This record gives sequence, structure tokens and C-alpha cells, in this order.
Amino acid sequence: MHTLPLLLIPALILLAGDARSAVADDQAELEHRLRTFLAGANERPAHESFWTEDLIYTSSAGERFGKADILAGFDDGEQAETFEPAPPSYGAEDVTVRVMDDLAVVTFRLTAYLDGERIGEYFNTGVFRNEDGDWKAFTWQATRIPGDD
Repeated sequence: MHTLPLLLIPALILLAGDARSAVADDQAELEHRLRTFLAGANERPAHESFWTEDLIYTSSAGERFGKADILAGFDDGEQAETFEPAPPSYGAEDVTVRVMDDLAVVTFRLTAYLDGERIGEYFNTGVFRNEDGDWKAFTWQATRIPGDD
């Protein structure tokens, strides 16, 4: 009578190990996706594949917009003309990834550089959902870190 519960324990341990492994894989994939996005953030294809169609992005200036607005900035040449001779580059520090089934929350400190000089730091939080095996951000919040002027 007590044998059945004892036999289930090893199976439950194996399943828990598989679940932890899947979460770790998703965490690594999301951090890689974030870093790849930041490396290409000055190019339209990076934004096309990173955001969902129903994105709600809240900027550090308190403005809200969606994916279409972001892509429109590339269409009107705004991105290319704004930064001469080169656009800013971005880095991610203190990245934390929390995965809950098909949703994930990614938090990090974004550092922006222009011509090798730091021009700002921001706390960023992105909420991702897994759409057919592909993680995409559907909610984003950027907050300028106080003291960066």
C-alpha cells in the first residue's frame, strides 16, 4: 500500500529536474535574445523580430507607443539622420530573467553610449510571451536612472 507513493517520488524528482532544465534553457535564450536585440537596435530587422504586433512601450519620457510607431521611425529615415557619424550602442547589465510557463519578465540596466561616451542609463523591464516557440516582448517599460543628466 505504501509502495506506490514511494515509486512516484523518483518520477517526480525527474520531472522537476526536466522543468528546471527547460526554465534554464528559456532564461538563457531570453538573455541571448535581449543581447542580440541591443546589438542591432539601430536596425529595423531587430525591432521587427523582437516586438509583438500588440506591443505597449512606455518610454523613459512617459510616452506610450507601439511596434508600428517604432518601425515608422525607420521608414522616415529618422534613425539614420539623427546620429552622425554613428548611432548609439547599448549594453545590458544586471540581467534577471524570470520564466513562468509561456510568459517571462526580463529586467536589466541598459547603458547607452554615443561615440564611446556614456549618455545614459535606464532600468528596463520587458514582459515576453512565447508565440509558437519564439519569445517576443509585448510590454516594455524604460525608466531613466536618477542622476543621469
